Amino acid sequence: MIYSAKVMDHFSNPRNVGELADANGIGEVGNAKCGDIMKIYLKIDHDIITDVSFKTFGCGAAVATSSMATELIKGKPIREALQMTNKAVVEALDGLPAVKIHCSVLAEEAVHAAIADYLVKQGKDPADYGVKVPHCEGSCGCCDHCGE
Repeated sequence: MIYSAKVMDHFSNPRNVGELADANGIGEVGNAKCGDIMKIYLKIDHDIITDVSFKTFGCGAAVATSSMATELIKGKPIREALQMTNKAVVEALDGLPAVKIHCSVLAEEAVHAAIADYLVKQGKDPADYGVKVPHCEGSCGCCDHCGE
């Protein structure tokens, strides 16, 4: 499997890694049985993401996509951060092998989950912001939600 120089850089030197002690939005996605778990921590002030960090358990692509996702949303208003797609993460990393695209999807879902958590804590409805809250489609075949 061939990774771009940017993927290797974000894997070897991840940005914004670690737990954010004063986070007011936290999102976790993935499943240990699947092999990748991402946790995104957000510090949001007046709807602006002032700080962001992550902790990821998974492959190099999972670490790289988490790192890049944090870079793409840092300093952005939450409505703008919600526009970040997994495709934007892949493009920013100069591509990913097809079998690793799911890592970029997890990064997008983790950001959405953290923003949803923040909004709920603020008494706001995530649906009003167009938040796509991650959920199991029942098709992964690797978790309890799929009847395994």
